[in-house]
Amino acid sequence: QVQLVESGGGPLQAGGSLRLSCAVSGYAYSSYYMGWFRQPPGKEREGVATIYTRTGSTYYADSVKGRFTISQDNSKNTLYLQMNSLKPEDTGMYYCAAAPAGRGYRPRLAADFDYWGQGTQVTVSS
Repeated sequence: QVQLVESGGGPLQAGGSLRLSCAVSGYAYSSYYMGWFRQPPGKEREGVATIYTRTGSTYYADSVKGRFTISQDNSKNTLYLQMNSLKPEDTGMYYCAAAPAGRGYRPRLAADFDYWGQGTQVTVSS
């Protein structure tokens, strides 16, 4: 059973930077797609970025391209999301998620991911 624990959220002003971490344990497959999702208040959960653990290939939502960077440190079993030039619309609960690879497609929707962390809140004020 894969377990995910996020950390690093908090309140900050627009234009600032924040790095989220996701500690991963309990790997059962050789490779995964790891992703960051967010859920703004009163809205549905949306994908922010994903990374394929075997190759490091990444995908970003248009709204965060050029500002956010997803990365992994395999030696620490940790996933990161570096967020720069934050905007008030980036506010939300941020979740780490994992999906086993090998299904024949790159998962992008929340429904495609099997494992979830508890979330960490990011609040950006103007």
